Amino acid sequence: MLTINETTIEDTFAEAFPMTAVRLIVTAETPSWAQTAAQVTTGYASSVIGCDAEAGLERTLGPDETPDGRPGVSLLLFAFNRDALQKAVVNRVGQCVLTCPTTACYNGLPMIKEKAIRIGGNLRFFGDGFQFSKKLEGRRFWRLPVMDGEFTCEDYFGTIKGVAGGNFLIVGATQAAALAAAEAAVAAIRQVPGVLLPFPGGVVRSGSKIGSKYKKLRASTNDAYCPTLRGQVKTALPEGANAVYEIVMDGVDLSSVETATRVGVRAACRPGVLRITAGNYGGKLGPFHLHLHKLLAEA
Repeated sequence: MLTINETTIEDTFAEAFPMTAVRLIVTAETPSWAQTAAQVTTGYASSVIGCDAEAGLERTLGPDETPDGRPGVSLLLFAFNRDALQKAVVNRVGQCVLTCPTTACYNGLPMIKEKAIRIGGNLRFFGDGFQFSKKLEGRRFWRLPVMDGEFTCEDYFGTIKGVAGGNFLIVGATQAAALAAAEAAVAAIRQVPGVLLPFPGGVVRSGSKIGSKYKKLRASTNDAYCPTLRGQVKTALPEGANAVYEIVMDGVDLSSVETATRVGVRAACRPGVLRITAGNYGGKLGPFHLHLHKLLAEA
């Protein structure tokens, strides 16, 4: 059995699956307005089970890293296909970036026209005929008149096939110990480029299983890891475990999710953490299998 800092790492794997991803570069006159735009644009985007996209802040950008030389943020959004992603991004940029003071929005991925989604070109109609575009180095930008000046949004945004659903479970002796470990894992993972943690604060308290006794539900509580159900169900909890938190990761490629898993698991091996495991469905959920022992051996 593999152990790190007295924490047992189960010999299991997480299942991940392909999703289509886009990167938005949102800029503003000040870092605080860029952060505000990021917060509202990526709200209600924890899981495509119930949301139009999985989304979050990738990292904060300095003026030397943005197209217009202003402070900004990099946002990642994931959906099952390009049509669903375009709909979600148009709605979110239109409702949350266009409306936010001083912002602009740019494509953050390489452009392949047949794999691109149209964002600025769909939002331009808000200009009510007063909108206009300019093409610079092969990229078209729409400029919409708004009450504090103009909103600039790139016409097309590149997309890629990313990897979603990477995960691991932190099994703790107490809620406080498990949560401290989860927070440490999140802090470590957020240093990995190209990775998104879509759930609140990067941590999931309500891990799920596929299906339910209620026919209309696609997913329901992961009862095997619920401490209060020990004795009523076939539990997966070791003796002394009283809290479990899940870390879910989406990435621009498999390598980024593998790296995030590796650094996250190592950071989570702290006092009070009894076990690290992962969620899978016997290989039926997705084609990407992240084996914990193998990834940690490669570190």
